[in-house]
Amino acid sequence: MKYEIQGENLPVVICRLDANEKMITERGAMAWMSPNMKMETTSNGGAGKALGRMFSGDSLFQNIYTAQGGEGTIAFASSFPGEIRPFQVSAGQEYILQKRSFLASEAGVNLSVHFHKKFASGLFGGEGFILQRVSGNGIVFAEFDGSVVEYELGAGQKIIVDTGNLAAMSATCSMDIQTVPGLKNKVFGGEGFFNTVVTGPGHVWLQTMPISSVANALKPFFPSGN
Repeated sequence: MKYEIQGENLPVVICRLDANEKMITERGAMAWMSPNMKMETTSNGGAGKALGRMFSGDSLFQNIYTAQGGEGTIAFASSFPGEIRPFQVSAGQEYILQKRSFLASEAGVNLSVHFHKKFASGLFGGEGFILQRVSGNGIVFAEFDGSVVEYELGAGQKIIVDTGNLAAMSATCSMDIQTVPGLKNKVFGGEGFFNTVVTGPGHVWLQTMPISSVANALKPFFPSGN
């Protein structure tokens, strides 16, 4: 599979497949494709995996696209202004993604639910205590909100992240919740009561414009319902 990512604010990834190569995606992500791409909707792993994907923010069913009779082309578009990033997944090289970030992947990639080790981390972390884990072998494409900034953390090195800004991290990283110090800071600081603390070793991807923050910013401009 060969690919290129085009576009700036609303990007699209265009994948060129050899005969019989497959791509997996969530429903509605396909933007355009060549006529020889065959689509099959499936639970892809049975009820257990389907329910796990649902809990991590994705749908019960996935679409598998196969290039038949020769090379095929298929494009997957982002659903919100931001970036599409590729991740090469292999044994010992797995990633934890925010909910709803999975866009598409090669057939050898497994998407599963990932729980925080500490319930409080998820309960107060802003994005729920369930995330997505990608494993297996192949390339996965994830869509993030706004621009993406990356950091490489050494063993024991930490970074404090505001709610919703954590886009992805290496599976070798760990995360926890830190309470904002001081009552005045909590009540009047405008940053909430909790921050997410990510500890290395591993790579971290941060997004600058979480869709939840955009929704909160626009809320005052919409009329309230009766």
